[in-house]
Amino acid sequence: MKCREIFDRGIKFHHYCNTAYPLRPNSLAQYELHDTKEIYELVRENIEKQEEICLYVHIPFCQARCRFCEYVVLDHPSEEDPDTYVDHLLKEIELYREMIGDKPVAGYDLGGGTPSYLSIGQLGRITESIRRFNLKEGMYLSIETTPVIAANDPEKIRKIRELGYNRISMGFQTVSEKLLESLGREGSKSIYEKAVENIRNAGFDRLNIDLMYGFLNQSDEDFANTIRYTIALQPEFITLYRNRYKGTKLEAESQGVTLYKVNRQYEIAYRLLKEAGYLANNGKNTFSRIPKDLGTSSYLTKRVVDATSYVGFGLGAQSFVGGYLAYNLGCADHKLQKYFDAVDHGILPINDIAALPPAEERAKALSVMFYFGFISMKSYRARFHEDFREAYREQIRFLQDNFLMEFVDEDTFMLTDYGAAHLYGIIPLFYSERSIQEMFAMSDRILNDKKGEDIYLEKYNRKDYDAPSIAVDLLIFNRDRSKILLITRADHPYVNRLALPGGFYLPTDISLEYAASRELLEETSVSVQITEHDLVKVTSTQGRDPRGWIVSVAYQAVVDEDLVRPVANSDALHAGWASVNSLKKEELAFDHYDIIKYCLAAESE
Repeated sequence: MKCREIFDRGIKFHHYCNTAYPLRPNSLAQYELHDTKEIYELVRENIEKQEEICLYVHIPFCQARCRFCEYVVLDHPSEEDPDTYVDHLLKEIELYREMIGDKPVAGYDLGGGTPSYLSIGQLGRITESIRRFNLKEGMYLSIETTPVIAANDPEKIRKIRELGYNRISMGFQTVSEKLLESLGREGSKSIYEKAVENIRNAGFDRLNIDLMYGFLNQSDEDFANTIRYTIALQPEFITLYRNRYKGTKLEAESQGVTLYKVNRQYEIAYRLLKEAGYLANNGKNTFSRIPKDLGTSSYLTKRVVDATSYVGFGLGAQSFVGGYLAYNLGCADHKLQKYFDAVDHGILPINDIAALPPAEERAKALSVMFYFGFISMKSYRARFHEDFREAYREQIRFLQDNFLMEFVDEDTFMLTDYGAAHLYGIIPLFYSERSIQEMFAMSDRILNDKKGEDIYLEKYNRKDYDAPSIAVDLLIFNRDRSKILLITRADHPYVNRLALPGGFYLPTDISLEYAASRELLEETSVSVQITEHDLVKVTSTQGRDPRGWIVSVAYQAVVDEDLVRPVANSDALHAGWASVNSLKKEELAFDHYDIIKYCLAAESE
């Protein structure tokens, strides 16, 4: 299958084609082992081969399960559950201790869920057990908390720092209390400010604040206000998490959120953070105001940049070590008893484990590497003992030819600005053949542009816009008028349909002609000076646009197609020339087919 086909499908299926690999929980079923002795040997052999390793401990407790949560979290834990859980967690760690031995541990995270949900005594027991491994000097011990716990229990935060944790991460997600309520999450500015004060008083100088974007009910203004507010609190790091929908209580809303909205909100954040001195390379979601500090925990940095193997402990935890990928018991049902029973019987508490063929191992590792927006040639060779440039020659050529990635030095293949906005089409290029076929089959079954449009329009508030709104449309023909420049829409309505380049006339536009030139450049990268003499048609029929009364002002121009190279940008998925004789009315958005035919007919008279 050609790179272009894979890329285009990944863009359309962007809610699923992210750094989380594989696409479904049972995607790798054909490679799974089920015999406990075979599983143990697979784990032991792969751990033994590693020069160093990372460790993750999962705490599946929260005050409440947020609607956007995709992780293993218990809905209604009992008062006894945390103590019993920690007892069994420590037993599981001991099952691995002999296999790991004195192998250097390059990173460790205590995550969840909410680790600070536990008592200091429980946290101390876990930390003491982890410290018995050979932790590399200078690494960050990272832990997560919530604003409510940090605000209400300063003594616990102080004790956590005394346990040796020197990086703390806290999720605000948003400062919009209306959005927080809809997401099932507690929060307010007073809580956030008190939480930060208590964290600073405890002695933490590595504070990360998590924010989320890409929600159906989240406006650009709300998100920008959240960014500005968070910057004012001066954390060292700010991490942006796109709501991934898959496996959450919000999954049904996913098709109402286009990639255009997601990218637009990321660009808002990127601009505001950069202006405030928070920096990140293209495609990276953690922004740091400390020079030369990536801002992420040692655990995450090592697994992403260096493809270091990691072992996950706890309910539903994931491990990816050498040639196996495993998920602990509880990954599917979020229940404790089977996990407890396995540990009590001295059995590794694994629910699913797959002995990965090379193509799957590489696909998993590369998907994770894109979390930082680049691939290290040195790290790839160290893990897979082959040259990345040779192994992925076709993909590299496609990405370079389309300005999506570039070699910034001999070691680093990095996303461009343009590539960062199209990441979800890039990642599938490195999938296994099996996974590519799965992506096409899943997207054929799940994607429904009309359903997505209905979800979008249900939340669309026409009162937010003056009526009628004015839009400009561009008819750009080649010299003999046999071809016309069209885009594929990235946003609702008519997402994924062909359309004329164009968009709304904005208050910042000095004229309609300026708006027309601006929209053409933004969507197709083609620069043409539009004048009032290029006006060909005004269409004011109500109902032509499902969002409301939109008046279209159409302009036309003729260019030499050999002298321009259309490149899609802004809210366009694709830009290119189309034969006017091959156009079909049902393939075009709005009334653009009629506008094209009208202009061609007028020209021939």
